[in-house]
Amino acid sequence: MEPIRVEGAVSEPIRVLVADDQSLLRGSFRVLIDTAPGLTAVGEAGNGAEAVESARRLCPDVVLMDIRMPGMDGIEATRNIARSPETAGTRVLILTTFDLDEYVYGALRAGAAGFLLKDTSPDVLLAGIRTVAAGEALLAPSVTRRLIAEFARLPHGHQAPGSSLDDLTEREREILMLVARGLSNADISEYLHRSTGTVKTYIGRLLTKLGARDRAQLVISAYESGLVSAAHQSTTPSKGGCTTIR
Repeated sequence: MEPIRVEGAVSEPIRVLVADDQSLLRGSFRVLIDTAPGLTAVGEAGNGAEAVESARRLCPDVVLMDIRMPGMDGIEATRNIARSPETAGTRVLILTTFDLDEYVYGALRAGAAGFLLKDTSPDVLLAGIRTVAAGEALLAPSVTRRLIAEFARLPHGHQAPGSSLDDLTEREREILMLVARGLSNADISEYLHRSTGTVKTYIGRLLTKLGARDRAQLVISAYESGLVSAAHQSTTPSKGGCTTIR
């Protein structure tokens, strides 16, 4: 859902849907978003079902999603948004007070592009929205540590359904490993002495073969298959103090 850019014209703002069961928080987030350059809040939702319906109706670029909501929770709502062709261009950024392992893992498996805690600063939150809207994946530092710890507890070679790497070529496996270690396309290009266009082509093949929505899910596949161990994971810190998976 890329905005149309015309030379000499101002690009369209990033459209954000706010989903949280607390009306005061929704209002606060909406004011913060509307006063930030290049961002606009297009709607609110008080539960997961409303978030899914609003996402399909409004087609936002990013959904700022709480996890604990009545009825359909944020993880199930994220799963519905990620799997629906109507919202294929919508990215979900989870924002919650709970950084429990099962929430982190469940949200990323469901298709979330990022995970931040509600005690993060406004600047980091706004940067996070811009990051996921640009097609990158974002994790708060404490969330990253928990996620790595979760993978470290998995037995070697553990595989979840859909994470098989049997159909990958040796080059694709190598690039998947580099993605899982936090390297950007430019980093991989330099490391392998290949053009960025070639790297992008490989990334596209990996997404297709592994049925992954984005780079965050490629990282999960790399861990679940045993291709990369948590002990050897390296991350790239962003300016906002969060881990960016590019």
